Amino acid sequence: MTTEEKKSQSLTPQGLDFTHAHILSRYVTETGKILPRKLTRLSAKQQRKIKKTIKQARNLLLMK
Repeated sequence: MTTEEKKSQSLTPQGLDFTHAHILSRYVTETGKILPRKLTRLSAKQQRKIKKTIKQARNLLLMK
């Protein structure tokens, strides 16, 4: 991918990866708990993707 393609890529929950820790922090409380779907208003599929991505970032010590 070129830099122009990366800029145009949207950062929806489906498009996020573990390197976007600053964006993933929106879906985590101050104590580190993943927010429920009621608060994030994500679909079940998006919530599962966010959950996996947050856990992957935690394992690589990119997030606490």
